[in-house]
Amino acid sequence: MKKLGVNIDHVATVREARKTVEPDPVYAAVLAELAGADGITVHLREDRRHIKDRDVRLLKQFIKTKLNLEMAATDEMVGIATEVKPYSSTIVPERREEVTTEGGLDVVGSYERIKDVVSSLKSAGIVVSLFVDPDLEQIEASRRAGADYIEIHTGRYCEAFGGEKEKEELEAIRRAAFFASSIGLGVNAGHGLNYKNIIPVLEIPQIEEFNIGHSIVSRAVFVGLYEAVREMVLLIRGKA
Repeated sequence: MKKLGVNIDHVATVREARKTVEPDPVYAAVLAELAGADGITVHLREDRRHIKDRDVRLLKQFIKTKLNLEMAATDEMVGIATEVKPYSSTIVPERREEVTTEGGLDVVGSYERIKDVVSSLKSAGIVVSLFVDPDLEQIEASRRAGADYIEIHTGRYCEAFGGEKEKEELEAIRRAAFFASSIGLGVNAGHGLNYKNIIPVLEIPQIEEFNIGHSIVSRAVFVGLYEAVREMVLLIRGKA
């Protein structure tokens, strides 16, 4: 059965628009779990633009499923992860000026650094995933670096959805998922997925879990967070 990890970063984005205490992403995580989410994802950025250290620590304490911490491959983030000990850490590229993560990690180009970070996290008992484009060379490097999972960056497919390159980008994801699974990596996927464009991706058998945030939080504005998560859970599990 495919799983859903709910990214609650943008609940914190709304909070930070007023620099206040609401809406609380920890409360959002609890609601997401009650609606059937299999895990909670947050990205603790260097500039703390949305999720704060306090959020990560409280989430680890209060949620009942599993916490996935998205993080850059920096000494600061490795220190926080090995202290908090989330269930998993997903290493992502990070640029201060970007609005959201713009592409996959260059594992090939920063192999030794990534390998060291993976080793440190795994030594702390953390499952490690690398957020990569559907590129076979990057996936092979991820395996050699010691990752347990990859998370396929689905952004290019989502941008192409409904256009001429949709099938081409979907096929790239399908190839990447098959290859990763064949060399012993677990496969997750995320970035830009919503209630419509996820449907073809659901047919890829190797993908175990989808990490989705923005579309769920956007839907929640109109139907409430519990219902928005529930709709995605049912869609992913083929019960919608």
